[in-house]
Amino acid sequence: MIKKFIKYYKPHMKLFIADMICALTVSIIDLLFPMVTNHILRELIPNNQIRLVFIIGGILILCYLFRFLLSYFIGYYGHMMGIRLETDMRRDLYHKLQTMDYQFFDDKKTGELMTNLTTHLHDVSEMSHHAPEDIFISSLMLVGSFIFLSVFINLYLTIVIFVFLSLLVMYSISRRKKMLKSFREARNAQGELNSEIESSISGIRLTKAFTNEKFEEEKFKGTNGLYRDARTGTFKQIGLYGSGNEFFTSLANLALLVFGGYFVYKKWIDLIDLTTFFLYVNTLLKPIARITASMEQLQQGFSGVEKFYNIMQIEAKIVNNNSPIIKEDFIGNVQFDNVSFSYTHEEDKYVLENFNLSIAKGKKVAIVGETGVGKTTLSKLIPRFYDVENGRVLVDGIDVRDYDLFSLRNAIGHVQQDVFIFYGTIKENILYGKPNASDEEVITAAKKARIHDFIMSLDEGYDTLTGERGVKLSGGQKQRIAIARLFLKNPKILILDEATSSLDNITESLIQQSFDELAKDKTTIVIAHRLSTIKNSDEIIVIGKDGIKERGTHDELIANNGYYASLYNATVSI
Repeated sequence: MIKKFIKYYKPHMKLFIADMICALTVSIIDLLFPMVTNHILRELIPNNQIRLVFIIGGILILCYLFRFLLSYFIGYYGHMMGIRLETDMRRDLYHKLQTMDYQFFDDKKTGELMTNLTTHLHDVSEMSHHAPEDIFISSLMLVGSFIFLSVFINLYLTIVIFVFLSLLVMYSISRRKKMLKSFREARNAQGELNSEIESSISGIRLTKAFTNEKFEEEKFKGTNGLYRDARTGTFKQIGLYGSGNEFFTSLANLALLVFGGYFVYKKWIDLIDLTTFFLYVNTLLKPIARITASMEQLQQGFSGVEKFYNIMQIEAKIVNNNSPIIKEDFIGNVQFDNVSFSYTHEEDKYVLENFNLSIAKGKKVAIVGETGVGKTTLSKLIPRFYDVENGRVLVDGIDVRDYDLFSLRNAIGHVQQDVFIFYGTIKENILYGKPNASDEEVITAAKKARIHDFIMSLDEGYDTLTGERGVKLSGGQKQRIAIARLFLKNPKILILDEATSSLDNITESLIQQSFDELAKDKTTIVIAHRLSTIKNSDEIIVIGKDGIKERGTHDELIANNGYYASLYNATVSI
């Protein structure tokens, strides 16, 4: 996991190295001050070299001005590197999500995935540049201070002080695992909270329709409380971490005062050396404080990396084989060969079992049956949104698993009952059928879908915003936009899953005429409950839990006086 994370530094290595060089220079400047102070107090002032004192002071001012520029570079370009790294990781995670199959999104919460893409990666960004800087600077300060104090001042007092500083470092390390665990729990709770909020806001109109505001508030109260408890545990660990560090910091200063005083009393060092020790210890405590402060950031960032890695290592189940077939001139023959399928992958919960059906090119076939017998499932197996458990789904005599996914799905047009409208303009939503289409093509598709006149009646026309999930449109208008997408795409195989269920009878009749025009020389599969819309189908397939119950034209099935006839007569009588 760490190796995979480090690779994100590679494109920005020049910036990272420059950042580290600046951090190194800042550390050297900080190390110089106690050394220079010791030299001034011990050599220059006793020898009345005041002019040299002012010269050194002027040089130090220039050093600190240079330090100011270096700190600016670290603060600005360090964060720039972090956001670039965050952007790269978000790009890869978003790409990963785009490649995942239906099953993945069936099992995941939208709010949780959004949190992974935003908050978690922001914390990774902060960690990616702060942690290396802080660790590098602090390590350099510790080593440099130890060398100078032990070589030029007093080895034994240096060892004593570093023993107490080591206690501080060991305490920090000892709290690391508990902090990581608490941040991991907080991450999970935050994902749940965001999922709850996303679900609640998306369903706010349903909530109001059923006057369930109090019910939603109680649900949110529980999730919000779990997040509070998780964050409380995090704050407890942060409190223990910070207070422990302050305790050991104070202990180090106290040790320096007591042992340093004793060393002065024994004349092993003088007051100037003790002053130098105090300056170095205070210089050391700053980077150590930065390390301890960045530990919180480090744990947050690391738990974000874990979340990122957990998704990135998931393998999509629906993928191309090693040598996928790329095809543009599809004919349109569709066949289900002894197909068995279950959403749970359990044999006793098959939606379809040993199902067989052949649909010849250019035919319009309607599929009807009771709810739950697998009508919509059939439509999802053809474009390979799911893979069958047993058997094969064939298009033009080739198993759909052998096709390139893009090539296969590009040949299929799918309109579902639950139409999804993106937030954006009407034009942008229609263009989803063919992103590079011209304005003329968009208008032609809208006219065929019988929605052009409605669009032109709007103040902004095709540039009218639809609202989130098309909230500003009626159900029928949303379906006509989805149908316009289909006209624009002009695929070889059409799958219409209750595609006109939200339309009034007049509009439905008009669109049926357009469908007939679009369906010429195309294989069309219609899934419908409104049997009046499929009377002109070349064949009607009636399926039940045990497979195909009846098949034939509308007139043939009515003449047979079987299940379809009773179902049709019941709908007509209504």
